[in-house]
Amino acid sequence: MNDKHISTQFDAELIGISTRVLEMGGLVESQVAKAVYALAHFSGDTASQVLQIEERVNAMEVEIDRDLSTIIARRQPTARDLRLLIAISKTIGNLERVGDEGARIARTVQRLMNSGVSSKMRLPVSDISFEADLAIALLRKSLDAFARLDAHAALEVIKGDNEIDVEFDGLMRKLVTYMMEDPRTISASIDLVFVAKAIERVGDHAKNLAEQVIYVVKGTDVRHTPTDDIASKVS
Repeated sequence: MNDKHISTQFDAELIGISTRVLEMGGLVESQVAKAVYALAHFSGDTASQVLQIEERVNAMEVEIDRDLSTIIARRQPTARDLRLLIAISKTIGNLERVGDEGARIARTVQRLMNSGVSSKMRLPVSDISFEADLAIALLRKSLDAFARLDAHAALEVIKGDNEIDVEFDGLMRKLVTYMMEDPRTISASIDLVFVAKAIERVGDHAKNLAEQVIYVVKGTDVRHTPTDDIASKVS
């Protein structure tokens, strides 16, 4: 078997595994969107669908991770290819955790419904939906940056995470106000605090994905690095 044939096979394996990562990403994006829909509409059926998707996401993580180990052992990749495989390993871990956050929201919806909380109760669910829209959009952008290995697009994702953090802080203040004005909302508001935090973590994981893209493209680990310093490394 000649080197060119081996190289072609390796490239095909990389493309195949990258495609599956994007498929997993689309699945967790759908999972979070469905979880937020379940909250906004108090839909128990949709919450159950989210938990069913979680099982598929977990299975995909295990399968991709196993195939990564096989590729590394068999191909012994170097330089950028090895960075890509390492980044994929970290990426699927982050995606699995995004799925966990979606499942956490779905379980909260089930708990709220079981406790008799009504969708008519005065709670800032629309604000949570807005925060979720920001987080889902950021996740989608990070997956697009991964698909194209675009460091500049990844940088924009990292910058965008701040907007979600600002929205989360505003939600916390609003929920405290609701609890002070109407003690009957305390229990439900506390649940929504955890929902808002779960969504904020989705943004964090999208940022982590973007950092892995920069690692692949630039060969530089930019975790825990100020945004301005990251920008100078990407430009």
